[in-house]
Amino acid sequence: MSKKLNIGLFGFGVVGQGLYDIIKTKNLNLEIVKIAIKNPEKDRSLPKELFTTDRDEILNNPDINTVVELINDTEAAFEIVSRALSSGKNVVSASKKMIATYLNELIELQEKYGTSLLYEGAVCGSIPIIRNLEEYYDNELLHSISGIFNGSSNYILSKGYLENLDYNTALKQAQDLGFAETDPTMDVGGYDAKYKLIIAAAHAYGVVIDPEEVLNIGIQNLAPNDLQYAREKKLKIKLVPVAKELDDKHVTLFVLPKFVNETEFLYNVEYEYNGVTVQAAFADQQFFFGKGAGGHPTGSAVLSDIAALRYDYQYEYKKAKAVNNLQFTNNVAINIYLRYEDEALVEALEFEYIQERFYSGNYKFVIGKINLQKLIYNQQRIAENKAFVAFADQLTGVSLASAKLQAAEV
Repeated sequence: MSKKLNIGLFGFGVVGQGLYDIIKTKNLNLEIVKIAIKNPEKDRSLPKELFTTDRDEILNNPDINTVVELINDTEAAFEIVSRALSSGKNVVSASKKMIATYLNELIELQEKYGTSLLYEGAVCGSIPIIRNLEEYYDNELLHSISGIFNGSSNYILSKGYLENLDYNTALKQAQDLGFAETDPTMDVGGYDAKYKLIIAAAHAYGVVIDPEEVLNIGIQNLAPNDLQYAREKKLKIKLVPVAKELDDKHVTLFVLPKFVNETEFLYNVEYEYNGVTVQAAFADQQFFFGKGAGGHPTGSAVLSDIAALRYDYQYEYKKAKAVNNLQFTNNVAINIYLRYEDEALVEALEFEYIQERFYSGNYKFVIGKINLQKLIYNQQRIAENKAFVAFADQLTGVSLASAKLQAAEV
């Protein structure tokens, strides 16, 4: 038998409203008792007595046994979630930055107080990737996880490639549709995808990584020449987070634009959709596809977690708790396409070898092999130069799967 869930909901934005819309169509032995909001003056579609601006009305209410956290403030979200877990309440959250930043602390709180934190809705919207990594792949050796984890950036790339829209026009359309924020840096800069990748890697490999250590370069500097080059090569450009096990001791993570060809699953993932490719030792390659954003798609993932709590479901973090010698490293060689203006940038990046160089008017690019750490060291310089960087294994014929860890630190 399932137990009755009395829910305290934090946040009633797009996802909160979407969750409520879904819940009211179901009979799941749960009730939203109170909703904490920031702005009491905003018109709401529900009775006023259901709302509060005092978080303690939820956190100190002994009748509320489940907290659903759907707010944008990272520090406030962590305080809410940690207090709820510490007081015996189970939690569902969709705050990817908060979870990625404080994952070690959140795991410790669950173990200390015997409570459960679920966060399927934090990673790739409606795609059930965390539960699959936690359960289906719990005893599977995973070679890599990669995909399209951010619908906003993918929408912009699709508009540019398929409809020839320039970056600023495509971004404005994404903002008008609610796919991108007024300040789109989190999405187009690859931060959102990085937080999601870190969460997924914790379940795939049992490693909990500080977000500050993981490279993310986004699509802000994408130019028409880059899209034209992709078209000529019959490739598409996607913003792709990658987690890759290099050997039995090392795993690497990064987020970069990537050239993908028509044989790859990601090639046909367009607009606001997400896709996740899992490369496993025994199950081989598997692909998950679905809407990565929006109130109802993300709300459905949140509701799935809520429903699981009726039966006391918990993440077991099996790979993190196992004897695991995996360590995170940025000391790995990858193949990149670099479109640039300043020749000094190429020198600073110290390519290990260059396969191709091209000069034509104001369009210059180089394709070659570089240590990931060199990109990290020069990330600010790349941004200031308005250079565009893309993972380019499709252009060099050398994939990350064959990349070797560097023997010496750079």
